[in-house]
Amino acid sequence: MSHAAGRSLLLAIGLALSACARPPETALAATPVPATASASAHQSAVADTLPRVLVHKSPTCGCCGLWVDRLRQAGFPVEVRDQDNIHPIKQRLGIPFGKGSCHTAQIDGYVIEGHVPVEDIKRLLAERPQARGLTLPGMPAGSPGMEMPDGRVEPYTVELIATDGSTRPFAQHGGAGSR
Repeated sequence: MSHAAGRSLLLAIGLALSACARPPETALAATPVPATASASAHQSAVADTLPRVLVHKSPTCGCCGLWVDRLRQAGFPVEVRDQDNIHPIKQRLGIPFGKGSCHTAQIDGYVIEGHVPVEDIKRLLAERPQARGLTLPGMPAGSPGMEMPDGRVEPYTVELIATDGSTRPFAQHGGAGSR
């Protein structure tokens, strides 16, 4: 690995870790942007048609809060439960060993593990496969909530978790095979 590539990798890791070490979501309130009446009516209508998402996360995980923001921007109603230890929840919901990430969500009978893109969640809900849900192991740079300042997206694969706990590719992102 070249010296420049090593520095870039260290910078990416540092940015990813700092995103996860942000203060709790309640301390992240941005300056409110006034919404027009029609925009808020549209958002309300969309939220009425999308199922509620329950997100389990650490109270200090900033990247989890950013992922929640992406869900809300897409119109999903989201409830966040900050918990110090979410591993028992992951076990109860059947997240396979080695396929975890920093937050776990539940939506309409499915589990969503990690920084899964909204379009993959919507596809899962539209197709309704016999499965536990989706996982994006780890915290890939450029995935929702893990965006990089330079816009770079490392290739990653969202996996479908079968009812038996096995996984298979569901969607590719960030590379030639992006969906």
